[in-house]
Amino acid sequence: MTLPTNAGEFPLMPELAPDLTARLREFVQDRDAFSPNTWRQLLSVMRTCARWSHEHGRQFLPMSSPDLRDYLAFLQASGRASTTIRSHASLISMLHRHANLTPPNASPLVFRTLRKINRTAVVSGERAGQALPFCLTDLQALDAHWSASCQVRDTRNLAFLHVAYSTLLRISELARLRVSDIRRADDGRMILHVGWTKTVVQAGGMVKALSRASTRRLDAWLAVAGLFAEPDAFLFCPVHRSNQATPITQAPLSTPALEAIFSQAWKAAGPAGVTQTNKGRYRTWSGHSARVGAAQDMARSGYAVAQIMQEGTWKKPETLMHYLRHVEAHQGVMVDMMESWGGAEVSREARS
Repeated sequence: MTLPTNAGEFPLMPELAPDLTARLREFVQDRDAFSPNTWRQLLSVMRTCARWSHEHGRQFLPMSSPDLRDYLAFLQASGRASTTIRSHASLISMLHRHANLTPPNASPLVFRTLRKINRTAVVSGERAGQALPFCLTDLQALDAHWSASCQVRDTRNLAFLHVAYSTLLRISELARLRVSDIRRADDGRMILHVGWTKTVVQAGGMVKALSRASTRRLDAWLAVAGLFAEPDAFLFCPVHRSNQATPITQAPLSTPALEAIFSQAWKAAGPAGVTQTNKGRYRTWSGHSARVGAAQDMARSGYAVAQIMQEGTWKKPETLMHYLRHVEAHQGVMVDMMESWGGAEVSREARS
């Protein structure tokens, strides 16, 4: 992946262009310092902003604060969500910092623009999207539905969903797991070694333990797929239409292929009566559904926010609370106080 350097695609200040190009080349050489997803997002934002700059006769690098304000206003007029606009502003700032330029975001002008965009979005009724939760009851329903299936694909899908729910790993992190990452506890339950996650990048990685039920489902998949003899193979591999697994070692299953497992699960055991989509995107379970559902289940069971954050490797409480906002709605002190009063009223009425 390279950054665009053609002047037509990527308007640079003429007197700084040679020096900027050299800095950008160094930035590209060090792209492994960032996650692939962050890099893809950065390239996408750059192309969109560079195209806008070229079409409107503006300069992209360095970008002035008034130009960034106009670009953000353009995104808002184009119907982009406020979260997407903030992401564009953040990535443009990131690019300027790594090009050793002063980010245009530092200006109060841009600060006020972002506040205005956010306020307008909230007042107009915009809501943040959220994946439909895949909860323990859903996993249990699928377990009853697929555990006796003679289709190898169903065995794989069930094992995948058990691991996804139990570990709260993101879909890209699940895809990277290999057979050699499995260890056994003294009681036979599986322990998975995870090299790194989006928020945990450290020597030694981290471990995720599976329950007995999830261990049984993963064992069944490994047996039917013949993966016990393939330590270097990815844990979840393709299943041919001949009902045979195809172990792979070079590249993991793609995100769309893993997303399809959630879609197939929805068709098999998804809740009925869900007609209203979330921002027109979340019609079925998707790649983030197991993380959302597991977090909500833990909150309902009374586990502390810190414990849930550790399980899901969240770094910011507000990120987790976004997933729990509906669960936590009836756990506030005011509701508790009012319910206590309501209970006392019922008791008095019963005595009378």
